Amino acid sequence: QVQLVESGGGLVQPGGSLRLSCAFSGTRVTDAMGWFRQPPGKEREFVATSRMGRTYYADSVKGRFTISRDNAKNMLSLQMESLEPEDTAVYYCALGQRTITSTLRLPTAYNYWGQGTQVTVSS
Repeated sequence: QVQLVESGGGLVQPGGSLRLSCAFSGTRVTDAMGWFRQPPGKEREFVATSRMGRTYYADSVKGRFTISRDNAKNMLSLQMESLEPEDTAVYYCALGQRTITSTLRLPTAYNYWGQGTQVTVSS
């Protein structure tokens, strides 16, 4: 039984930092685990993912966000620095059990999702 539970969202000022966490269970170390976000009025978009020890980032967050995965603690995290108003969105933790490298950035490649956590960047 796969379960994903996000936490850590909130309101932060531009330039600030926030850390999101996703507690997971029922996953395998070979699964891809990532973060997506859905800004207001827009489609869900890729943020970052971790698979087989490698990490991948969207260009818009590269250098500002860091994804980390601790399989011993069953925890996926997203450390977000230098936040911008454009980062405002609902953030989702996601699990993909049959991903390949070319599909890692596609929401359709992930078959389990958390409930989402709101991140608002505003002064």
